[in-house]
Amino acid sequence: MKDNFSDQSNLYQQFRPTYPTELLDWIYQHVSNFQTVWDCGTGNGQIATELATKFNHVFATDISIQQLSNASIIPNITYSKQAAEHTNFANDVFDLITVGQAIHWFEFEEFYAEVNRTAKPDALLAVIGYEKFNSEPRIDAIIETLYTDIIGTYWDKERNYIEEKYLTIPFPFEEIQCPHFSKKISWSFPQLIGYLETWSAVKLYQNDNHQNPVDLIKQDLQKAWKEDEIKVIQFPIITRMGRIH
Repeated sequence: MKDNFSDQSNLYQQFRPTYPTELLDWIYQHVSNFQTVWDCGTGNGQIATELATKFNHVFATDISIQQLSNASIIPNITYSKQAAEHTNFANDVFDLITVGQAIHWFEFEEFYAEVNRTAKPDALLAVIGYEKFNSEPRIDAIIETLYTDIIGTYWDKERNYIEEKYLTIPFPFEEIQCPHFSKKISWSFPQLIGYLETWSAVKLYQNDNHQNPVDLIKQDLQKAWKEDEIKVIQFPIITRMGRIH
């Protein structure tokens, strides 16, 4: 599994969006037992902290110590550095397994073997992500220039799974059809810039060219989004959920 996010773990903690409460509530409706949950690829624990309000114990794993060091410390969350495909968990442990914006980095076959091994009978796997955000047409056009024209060649091939709404990943489980969800966030201009600087392709471009590519569009963005303005950003949410037998 690639680790593209350790270097910007502090930015990730500050600027990456969380997931809508309605989505988590929908997932909970299908869970029969709230003893133990595994949040795999937890990053800085965004989903884990939400799960901790519902489950007795949350096990949250990631391959990045830097990401884990930025996670909130909550008594019923156990964080550990572990690869998704190979963990030290016992068999038949989890009532729910979640993956937020991370499954596209996994080795699918090995991860699914670990899911089947560690899940209780009839547990659930919920795979969650979010697409490129949208705002006002003028701003969206500028962001598209950055996303496609400037850093387009720096996106890892795994990004295609996000573009394809996770519909092209293998998913060998009894699938449960999910309603459409989105996350709306009110952001200032600095928050927008902070979020853009968490993109893995931005970091790779910067490493190669010794220049922050966000700076190339910043002036145009400032004409459309003044420093003191608050604007609404919307992230379409991707979800696939299945029963593990």
